[in-house]
Amino acid sequence: MITLHGFAASNYYNLVKHVLLYKELTFQENLIYGGSDELLAVSPVGKVPAITTSEGLNISESSVICDFIEDTYPAIPLYPENLGERAVVRQIMKIAELYLELPSRRLISYAFTGTEIPEAVAIEVRQVLKRGVTALNALCQFSPWIVGEQFTMADIYVYYVNVIVKSIASTQLNWNVLSEIPGMQEWQDSMSQSEIAQRVELDRLANMSEFMQKISAQFQTKNAK
Repeated sequence: MITLHGFAASNYYNLVKHVLLYKELTFQENLIYGGSDELLAVSPVGKVPAITTSEGLNISESSVICDFIEDTYPAIPLYPENLGERAVVRQIMKIAELYLELPSRRLISYAFTGTEIPEAVAIEVRQVLKRGVTALNALCQFSPWIVGEQFTMADIYVYYVNVIVKSIASTQLNWNVLSEIPGMQEWQDSMSQSEIAQRVELDRLANMSEFMQKISAQFQTKNAK
């Protein structure tokens, strides 16, 4: 049985969890937060999520975990058979991560502390986000899924990337980033109505209070130094 390590407030944790549920795999969850020795034991850089396989293999980095799950359990595929089409799916995932999620993540500390974003940071983040928006406009089809008729790993990956874009970048920059990509909002709404997405969301909401307490304590400790 696979053990999924992390916490439900994490969008990357939920991404992997969605994949496991979609593939109808049996797994257990181990609630664990960053900065702990327990997490370092299963994730070399102490990042959430990580998984431990039934053979005792520890794997971290969400995209690596997703590919491992796909390769190990291919019965319900999340990648096209055609290698070129697979590359397009992975390209969309990587662009969403590098040019939407990661720049949005730079603003998290300002959102949690209520401090003003330095103008230079805001300008830089906007520039990177615009590159992501332009790229996804060129690659995404939304007919009805991101790459066309087949539901793929890109649909799950981008859906959870967008959690950070919507909750952090759009609010902190006062800019509805996703509205710049025609078809994105309708697709996002469709994704959110799935039984799996709703189950993951309920677990996320249940974990938020404890997660916010952890974050608050970390910032207080940091500011006290």
